Amino acid sequence: MANSILYLGDTHLRDAAAYLAGLMHGWGWSLDYVPSHEPASVEVFDVPRALVIVSDYPAARMDAAAQRKLIEQVAGGAGLIMIGGWESFHGLGGDWDGTPVGHILPVEIASEDDRMNCDQPVLVRRVAEHLAVTGLPWDSRPPVIGGFNCFTAKPTASVLLEAQRFTAQWIGHEFQFVPLDQHPLLVVGELGRGRTAALATDVAPHWVGPLVDWGVPRVAAQAPQANGVEVGGDYAKFLRQLLSWVGRL
Repeated sequence: MANSILYLGDTHLRDAAAYLAGLMHGWGWSLDYVPSHEPASVEVFDVPRALVIVSDYPAARMDAAAQRKLIEQVAGGAGLIMIGGWESFHGLGGDWDGTPVGHILPVEIASEDDRMNCDQPVLVRRVAEHLAVTGLPWDSRPPVIGGFNCFTAKPTASVLLEAQRFTAQWIGHEFQFVPLDQHPLLVVGELGRGRTAALATDVAPHWVGPLVDWGVPRVAAQAPQANGVEVGGDYAKFLRQLLSWVGRL
């Protein structure tokens, strides 16, 4: 289906959106894109979608009528994923808590600032087997992220990945890492015939951190009207598997 993907946010194609848009273009996926500063009109949801991606896109840009149309599409079989960032979930201006779209996500969104900007190590840990995360070196080479939104998984949802925070100190002649706490990082669920997902970290600078360089070989990509990007092979494989599962692509 032409333009069966709707991608909202991540600033614009000359900025953070270049990463995900570039990869999807390289995979041969067609999409419509709405930058973070533009509203998502009701009409944009008149086109049947297989997948809707909301990433660093404020709730204020999508009015109640547009949100209802999105929810109808998800209940009818479309996929919906929200990706973390300062304007995702509650964030700093995301404000998706208490909204119709926020309500159908597989997580409970905080009603206050939920950003975790981390200056010490945060590693990603797989906690469940799933098609979205299979075949990747989570155990032998876990990736590192730089921050995430804090949320709680709903009882009916499944937590696939966790963020494990550490404190690190130089003691004697070596670094010592002490586990601090864990937070849900990737949670998946369902609504009607559709699938939903919440990824707490982002997929482009800055919270993505070293995750963007996870794995070899390197992958170069560029979407039309976007900057070119180069990323790690496992990062690209993870995103392709995740989006493919959510949208049944």
